[in-house]
Amino acid sequence: MIRFNRALSPVSVLSFDLDDTLYNNHPIIKSALQAQADYLEALDQWPADSISYWLKCRECALKQDATLIDDVTRWRQAALHYAMTDLGFSAEQAQLHAENAYQAFADARSQITVTDEVLELLANLSKHYRLIAITNGNVEVEKFNLNGVFELVLQAGPHGKAKPHSALFDSAAKKLEVPHKEILHIGDSLDTDVQGANNAGCQSVWLNNQATQYRYQGLADIEISNIMALNHLITK
Repeated sequence: MIRFNRALSPVSVLSFDLDDTLYNNHPIIKSALQAQADYLEALDQWPADSISYWLKCRECALKQDATLIDDVTRWRQAALHYAMTDLGFSAEQAQLHAENAYQAFADARSQITVTDEVLELLANLSKHYRLIAITNGNVEVEKFNLNGVFELVLQAGPHGKAKPHSALFDSAAKKLEVPHKEILHIGDSLDTDVQGANNAGCQSVWLNNQATQYRYQGLADIEISNIMALNHLITK
């Protein structure tokens, strides 16, 4: 399915969200969370009420540093360090366990294989457009088979505030030296991807394939139900 809500103006850059847009992120995150939990639960000091305690640590870390909200990597690392300190580990041991727990998460987080079909789609699109990625997530593209696909990868936190803030879109337009309106952003979330692109003055594609309730009431320029519908953007 492809629905045009507005006519597109000329586009030179295709910007992709990553998680749940180019691959199914749900089993990947589940595996990464389990890897972190396995490490933590092996510690004698880790409480039996693991989920509640972890949520408390995340909340406390955020209270100490509100800027963590825009950087999921730093937030997880800060929450882990808070937990280890709160559990009474020495400074050295707290740092060690926090780093090890995060590394267990990160290693599993990048165990991704994008399908050949999607890689072929991106390769074909790259003959007509410049390809970039703009993500709120912390996946490391260089560790799986999207490595080398994008001219530019911008992540919330290291490169600016998280979508729907315009910072990452602004940075992309500046780095690529193109007007915002020449960037067409494709993503699965109305609240972050579509709202962010629309607010930044970019154009947007909503990949409507998640059973999620969104707050944002605005329209994407294009709505699709399958990423392969982007083949329509290839001019013969």
